[in-house]
Amino acid sequence: MKNPGTPAPTPDQTPDKTKASHPAGAAQPAPGGARSSRRRTHVQAEDDNADAGMPGPRKAGRSKKGGKDAKREAPARAETSQPASQSQEEGAPPQDAPPSRASHAPHPAGGSMLTIVVQPEQAGERVDRYVSAQSGTLSRSRVKGLIESGHLQCGAKQITEPAESVRAGMELVLHIPPATPAVPQGEAVPFEIFYEDDDLIVLNKPAGLVVHPAPGNETGTLVNGLIAHCGESLKGIGGERRPGIVHRLDKDTSGLMVAAKTEKAHLALSDDFAARRIDRAYLAFCWGCPNPAEGDYEGDIGRDKRDRKRMTITTHGGKWALTHYRTLQAFEMGAALVTCKLATGRTHQIRVHFSANGHPLIGDPVYLRRVPAAAKLLTPEGRAAALDFPRQALHATRLGFTHPRTGEALLFEAPMPEDMQALGEALGMTPLKKAV
Repeated sequence: MKNPGTPAPTPDQTPDKTKASHPAGAAQPAPGGARSSRRRTHVQAEDDNADAGMPGPRKAGRSKKGGKDAKREAPARAETSQPASQSQEEGAPPQDAPPSRASHAPHPAGGSMLTIVVQPEQAGERVDRYVSAQSGTLSRSRVKGLIESGHLQCGAKQITEPAESVRAGMELVLHIPPATPAVPQGEAVPFEIFYEDDDLIVLNKPAGLVVHPAPGNETGTLVNGLIAHCGESLKGIGGERRPGIVHRLDKDTSGLMVAAKTEKAHLALSDDFAARRIDRAYLAFCWGCPNPAEGDYEGDIGRDKRDRKRMTITTHGGKWALTHYRTLQAFEMGAALVTCKLATGRTHQIRVHFSANGHPLIGDPVYLRRVPAAAKLLTPEGRAAALDFPRQALHATRLGFTHPRTGEALLFEAPMPEDMQALGEALGMTPLKKAV
C-alpha cells in the first residue's frame, strides 16, 4: 500500500509544512488550491445503497501523471464573457473554449444567462440536446427541466418544448437560476478525506455510513456530511447546491469514493463511470477458496423477484456484469483473501458473483444465510472471527480516474480497515506486499 501522502499546504499553514488543521465549523480554505490529506473530518453544521490543473501543489504519493486519457476538450462553441473565476459556476463554459457564438453573462433576475446563436450546420437538432452541448457544463436533463419550466427564450417567444428543432440564426437565451439550498441538511458526519479541490472530493467511507438520504435514513448520511463540509464550494448539481454522487458503496462496505462539486465535474465523472474508464479495486474475504485462484465471474444481475432486497444472477431482465478476481491468500481452504476489479458496476455485483459461485463474502447479511461448510476447515480462532464478523468483509481499496478539468491521472489507495485487518490476522493472514 502507498503511504497516505502529505497534505497540500493551505493558506494558514506555516512554512515547515505542519499538517493542516480543519476544526469543526471552521471556514474552508479559499478556492483555488488543491487540498489533500488523510484527515478524520468531524464537520459541524446547522443542521442503502449500492456497491460499488488543480491550482496549487500536487498531492504527495497519491497521484500519477501521464494517464491514458487525454485532457478533455471543451465544447467547440462556448465562450465566457466573465472573469476566469466565474467559469466554474453552473452553466459557465469551460475557460479554454475557443471563440464562438455562445456567451455567458449575469442575468438581471439573478443567476446567469447563456446566449447562443444557432449556426447553419447545427440546424435541425433538438433544442435541449443543442443547448446542453453548447453550454459545456449543463446536462441534457438539466436543460430539459429549465426549458419545461419556461427558462428558454428565442426573441419574444418562450420555448417550452425540449424536442423542438433549432433553426439557423436563432438566438437562444437560457436563464440559469442560482443554485438553491440542498434539501438534505448539512450535519456532522465523520469520514476521511484523501483529496479535495474546487472540482471534486475523494474520501474513505467508513462501514455503516449510508450514502444517500432515504426513508429510514433521512439524516446522518454521507450526503449530509458532504453538504456540511463543502459548504459554498458546492457550485450546484442540477440546480441544487449538493454534491454530485457518481457512484455508491453499500452501507456496510467501506472504502474510496469520489464526489463532484460542480456540474461539469459531475458530467465528466459520470461519463467516465459509464464508459468504464474508472480503475476500481476491492479487497474481500470470502468463504472457501475460489478455483481457479484467478479468473472472471460473469453473469447478468437483476432484482430477486422473491426478495427485493437481494440481487441475483438471472437470464431475464438483468444487466451484464463482469468481475475480475485474484486470490491473494488462502486460509486452510476454509476462507480466502481476494482482490476484485470491476469491469461493470452493478448493484451488489461482487457480493452476488461470489455468492453465486459458492464463495459468499464473510459476514454478508444478505447473501450468507447459513454457516458454510468451509467454516470447519478454519482454525478455532479463525472460525470464530469469521462467524462473528458483523458486515460483509468488502473494502474499496483503490480508485483511479482522470481529473475532469486538468486531465491529470489520479490514483488513490486506502489500506484495509481495522476490522478487516483483525479478521485477517485471526485467519492467519501474512503482511501484504501489494494488495492490487
